[in-house]
Order: sequence, then structure tokens, then C-alpha cells
Amino acid sequence: MASLYLHIPFCEHKCIYCDFYSIAPKESPSEHHGLVERFLRAIKGEVALRAGEERFHVSYETIFFGGGTPSLLSPSNIAEILDTLSRSFPIEPGAEITLETNPGTVDRRKLKEFRAAGVNRLSMGIQSFHDDDLKFLSRIHSSDQAKQCVRDAYDAGFENVSFDLIFALPSQTPARWRSNLEQAVGLRPTHMSCYSLIVEPNTPLFRMVESKQVSTLNAEDDATLYEMTMDVLARHGFEQYEVSNFAQPGFRSRHNANYWNHSNYLGFGPSAHSFWSDDQLIRSAKRWWNISNVVGYSERVEHGTLPLAGEETLVSSQLIDEAILLGLRADGIDVAGFRKRYGAGFFDEHRARIAELERKNLAVLEGERLRLTPKGYLLCDEICLSLR
Repeated sequence: MASLYLHIPFCEHKCIYCDFYSIAPKESPSEHHGLVERFLRAIKGEVALRAGEERFHVSYETIFFGGGTPSLLSPSNIAEILDTLSRSFPIEPGAEITLETNPGTVDRRKLKEFRAAGVNRLSMGIQSFHDDDLKFLSRIHSSDQAKQCVRDAYDAGFENVSFDLIFALPSQTPARWRSNLEQAVGLRPTHMSCYSLIVEPNTPLFRMVESKQVSTLNAEDDATLYEMTMDVLARHGFEQYEVSNFAQPGFRSRHNANYWNHSNYLGFGPSAHSFWSDDQLIRSAKRWWNISNVVGYSERVEHGTLPLAGEETLVSSQLIDEAILLGLRADGIDVAGFRKRYGAGFFDEHRARIAELERKNLAVLEGERLRLTPKGYLLCDEICLSLR
């Protein structure tokens, strides 16, 4: 199975920590409207260009609208894009269709219309249930608005609702983070993504840290909050199936899992990435990405040209390294599946290191699958490097 990703680059306001490509052109409403309309024509045009290639006519089981803030679009806009996709590619019945949604951009009626348009999963960018945290992060919503948005989503008929939360904010205490987690689980999400605050280059947060206006938490305090996250969510019935992702049984993100297991995916929109291999035994693959400029992107498509910024061919050794990293970050590495997909062994080559990880309670071998333990997740990057 394969996946489709659509990057919607518009935001009400650019958050201080975000390094994804997005723009907030609200200063000129008329210009903004024209830009959005042009973009919508372009993204449907890009879909048509890719649909002309026979090799992409495979079954797609997930569709993900990311950004940016896709929920700024109207439900009719989303419906039109979904209609274009369904007329262009084979979409599986019951496909997981996710819309990233920010509180403050939707109400109950709009959510009902998104549900009617075909969206069946929401990924809510809540980040915190403390208003001063939200103000620091430059979010446009309040804690009360976030809670109301969740209630509205369930009232609108959504049964699969995920929350994004950020921990390790400056001066954040364990009690403060525990409060966030407890308030979140009290709202009964089916899925939660909990990320440590990362200071990305070329963001306002990066400049604030450089100028010493803001001090980040040290690694030890960050680890304490992460361990708390794993403990609290496990006690509330969430399964950890990736370093930062937790789900109630039956509600793991199929779209994210496809990224992590090297399934094929097509990305549309400015800055969107794609990954594709035509071989069942993955010995090589292509990765490509679009230009990160909505005007330039639209111009390229209008001229009948794919809006590529670059591409690379991945050879077997690169794919194997990625498979180890992605597998251990997620649901583990299956020995038979690894050999079948990549034509290479894993356990024979790393048997001594795996035994050491087991002795230190950093990993566990369950049948033919090697998984990291919660303690191992804390050292995930170092463990992955040692197995390459």
C-alpha cells in the first residue's frame, strides 16, 4: 500500500519554533484570497501531472493534509482536492484521511463539513493546556478553545482524534508537564504525539536562544519529562509505537507507519517530499522534493512542469541504514521481513551488539522482532548509530 501527502502552506500566524514551509499572508486579504485560489488550482494540476505516470497507479491507503494549517481551508476546498485524488489514483475503501487542525481555525459546523467531505481523522496542534505556554509558543488559541475544539470534533462525528503536545519548554517543571498530560488524556484522544521542543535554525526561537532571551532545558530534565510521558500514557492505555507517538489499541497512524516502513508515498504542494521504489525487493529508491515557494510552485505547475527542487537515488546501503533507524524508532525490526525487503541480514551481523542491548535492558527480542524498551527509546539515536 502507498500514501498521499498534501502540503497546505498557509497559516494564520507563524509559530516561533516552526521550520516547516508556511506563510501567513493575512496582511492583504484580497492578495491572500488570490494566492490561495492559485495554489488550489496548482496542487490539483500537480496531481494531474503525476497521475499521468502509470507507475503511480497503485492502491493508496492513507491521505494526509499537513502544513501549515490545512484547517484554514474551507471544507469545499478539501472536498475538491479529495475528489481530484479519487479521480486520479486508486484510493482504498476505508482509507485513513487525516487533516491537521488547529484550534481557533474551526468550529463545530466547519468540523461537521470536513467530516462530510471525507476526512475521518484529525491531528490537532494543541501543544499545551497552559495559556502562558501557548502565548510563548505564539499559538493563536487558548486552552479553553483547545478543549472546546476537541468536544466539537466528537460532536461532529469524528472517532479518531490525535493531539500534538510539546514538552521541555523553558523552565517547564515535571508537575507542569504532568498537568498537560492528565488534561489531555481526560479529553479521550485516540492518539497522542509528544515532542520535545527542538530549537531549529532560522526560526525566531533560535534567535531568542542565541540572544539569551530564552534558556532551554538541560538534557537531564528533558529526559525526566520524556520518561514521565511514557509512564503516564502507558498507565492510561496508550501503546508507544514510535519514539514520540502513542495510540490507543487500533488507532495507530497508518500514514506515519508507512513513512517508517519505507512504503511508497507521493507528496504534493510546496516543499512536499516523495519516496518511491518500483521493486518489491528494495535495492534502490528515489526521493524527491518540491520547491519551498508557493508562487514559484504555482508558476511551474501552470507551465505544465513538475515543481521539483531536487531528487536523490538511494542505494541499498543507504536504505538499510534508514530501515534500521526508522525501524528502531518505531515498532522494531523483524528479521524475516528485513531480509525479504532489503536482501540483507541484520541479526547475524549485529548479534553481539543486540545481546549487549538486551543485557542493558535497552532492547528486547520478541520472537523474531527486535524492539527498543522505554529505556532504549531515551538513547535511540546512539543505539541506531551503533548498528549502522
